[in-house]
Amino acid sequence: MSLPIDQYAMIGDCHTSALIGTDGSIDWLCLPRFDSGACFAALLGTPKNGRWLLCPADSPTKCQRRYRGDTLILETDLENADGAVTIIDCMPPRDGKVDLVRVVVGRRGKVRMKMELIIRFDYGSIVPWVQRSENGIRAIAGPDSLMLDTPVELKGKSFTTVAEFSVSAGEEVPFVLTWYASHESPPPRTKIKEAIKHTETWWKEWASHCNYDGPWRDAVKRSLITLKALTFAPTGGMVAAPTTSLPEKIGGVRNWDYRFCWIRDSTFTFYSLISNGYQEEAKHFRDWLLRAVAGHPSELQILYSVLGSRRLDEQEVNWLEGYENSRPVRLGNAAYKQFQLDVYGEVIDLLHVCRRKGLWQDDPSWQLEMSIFRFLEEAWARPDNGIWEVRGPQRHFTNSKFMAWVVFDRAIKALESGNFEGPIDRWRQIRETIHKQVCEQGFNRELGSFVQSYGSDALDASLLMMPLVGFLPADDPRVKGTVDAIERSLLHDGFVRRYATQKVVEQLPSGEGAFLPCSFWYVDNLALQGRNDEAAEMFERLLSIRNDVGLLSEEYDPKEKRLLGNFPQAFSHVGLVNSAHNLAMAEGPAKHRAKNPAGGAAAI
Repeated sequence: MSLPIDQYAMIGDCHTSALIGTDGSIDWLCLPRFDSGACFAALLGTPKNGRWLLCPADSPTKCQRRYRGDTLILETDLENADGAVTIIDCMPPRDGKVDLVRVVVGRRGKVRMKMELIIRFDYGSIVPWVQRSENGIRAIAGPDSLMLDTPVELKGKSFTTVAEFSVSAGEEVPFVLTWYASHESPPPRTKIKEAIKHTETWWKEWASHCNYDGPWRDAVKRSLITLKALTFAPTGGMVAAPTTSLPEKIGGVRNWDYRFCWIRDSTFTFYSLISNGYQEEAKHFRDWLLRAVAGHPSELQILYSVLGSRRLDEQEVNWLEGYENSRPVRLGNAAYKQFQLDVYGEVIDLLHVCRRKGLWQDDPSWQLEMSIFRFLEEAWARPDNGIWEVRGPQRHFTNSKFMAWVVFDRAIKALESGNFEGPIDRWRQIRETIHKQVCEQGFNRELGSFVQSYGSDALDASLLMMPLVGFLPADDPRVKGTVDAIERSLLHDGFVRRYATQKVVEQLPSGEGAFLPCSFWYVDNLALQGRNDEAAEMFERLLSIRNDVGLLSEEYDPKEKRLLGNFPQAFSHVGLVNSAHNLAMAEGPAKHRAKNPAGGAAAI
């Protein structure tokens, strides 16, 4: 049985990653290949699907862990009656090969240790050939090879590599697992001390550029480091999470593959980077976005691979049990075929923010925007699948419509700057038409609130984005009424749910945890309404559910008090960073993004 999700910590090299449990196990080792459309290719599961365990032979009586300062080097202290050790885990910045470094350091006494390595490629379906090498073993199957380098004597037992050894105070016992393509020669051996030192220096230098100086600096920096680790360095794309099929409800079927880059997260992500001093990363992310969405606007997708690939066909892996028997396990994500209006608003808003922030803007990007403007002149009126990728009938979702409004609002602002040309009168008319329609058909007068889709009585936490994008000011009575209604219906046990699943027509059973990005949007709304004490209290509540090393998943079950969904989740950490700015600074991302110069929502 796998550990609870919150008992894992992530290490990575900005190309790939691994998750390490409090018991010294790596149940999730991600291989740097792209044949599945994602850079991450392994699954957290039971030991038979692959595992690397390194721990005391006798169960430890105490476990404490931390990241080493502002780095992604994990240090786990383990104690038992015989003594104490520290396991150091890291993935050094890429120098042409992929290393996972583990070092056992003796701290006190003499501790008997054990190691167990189960190598299974292709999601646990392939047992590789394993042979001894001069300094350990090599395993090969298909396109993949792994090399384990260690001075410890290794033995083979039932398709598993095992070892037993002892560590005394002051001793260090290293292990290096290296991936390389099977058609290539094994890479040179890793100089372990130099690799760890280089990893520490690299991460500390990167973290030093953070310019946030508010009361939650440590939490913000840890979230930014996590976001950097979820970024694929060669392209700038950021995956939503390094995992697939971690359930939104234990034992349920809402198990999705999140090892892809979602367009809807783009503007929030961009703000989290640029607001904290990471202009180069923000530009790199913008460049990835422009490459990924290039083409006819009707073909724009809601998600892409880290390379910008578009075909992300979904399949079910029936030989895997799933996390705590939550099936099916899915590879790929069929939502890439859905039509969702909100992504057009996110693309245009990000490019609008680029102009406001003074980032370089070229002619091709404006040509892209113009093609989207022309396409949305008609397409905005279509029903769609909505922000939550509902697997059911298309509808006129309120969030989708006001994000279409964002497209024309930002277009008008660009023309009013005097630097671009376009049919401003026509676009002003479309903007006004959308705004009027949303306020009439997306607002339920009996509830005194905007609702999920036209004519419904269902609430939806995505409506909290309305003042964040400037559609209506936060103090508008209709916005206040919406926040109040969400507090009554979707705020449960201190956290915000996306929507009432039983009220949504879907081809899936109901039930999921509280959605953490929505809870951060609620914080932002409270801050915009001047309810600062309530906003800070809610923010602190969200900080309190991070795991011991500061990581968040997608969702949270407040009754069982456990994290749910894919982990760690970029969108949750983006929300943390942006909400910290909104609370601590007069011009945080919410206030900056919601500003409405002449021609904005305030004038309608």
